[in-house]
Amino acid sequence: MRSWNIRLVLVNETTGEDVQANLFEKATYKLHPTFGDRETQVIKRPPFKIQEEGWGEFDLRIIVSAIDKGGDHELLHDLNFQKERYEAEHKITFKNPKANLLERLKESGSIGGEENGVKSKRGDESAKKKRRSEKGVDMERLADSLQRLGEEDLLQVVQMVHDNKTADTYTKNDVERGCTRQHPTLK
Repeated sequence: MRSWNIRLVLVNETTGEDVQANLFEKATYKLHPTFGDRETQVIKRPPFKIQEEGWGEFDLRIIVSAIDKGGDHELLHDLNFQKERYEAEHKITFKNPKANLLERLKESGSIGGEENGVKSKRGDESAKKKRRSEKGVDMERLADSLQRLGEEDLLQVVQMVHDNKTADTYTKNDVERGCTRQHPTLK
């Protein structure tokens, strides 16, 4: 029997240093079926360390659940004993991370793009926004659809509006009425 353990850390791409994986709520380890009732293990605190004993090598599934509904991300890890100690690097992509998750990503170093983790090509951005604003929008249909959204989805829409506003856009926060309004500036 061999004793082994796995822990999850983030690697700061700028400095190469290990950073606590605090952008995950939990890690679910799916071990080989021969582990019986220990086959599935859920760890809820960084460094999400699991320690076991076993005799064989197998493909280990690790499902990490990100904070702020950032989704579940599956990592496949080849658990083997060819070396006494080894590290495996896995990259995870978050689509439209919410503010808290984005902040924690920034704390761990580079987030691989502009604000909200979206890469943009300089120079093309204003042309894209202009093309978007030239398209006709059925405002009544849009208003009906927005009223059907849940709070989380509506917050994402507000964030997208904020992130994509131009110099011709006017946004008014009406706290007393509990709504945010966006109006194009008339020329």
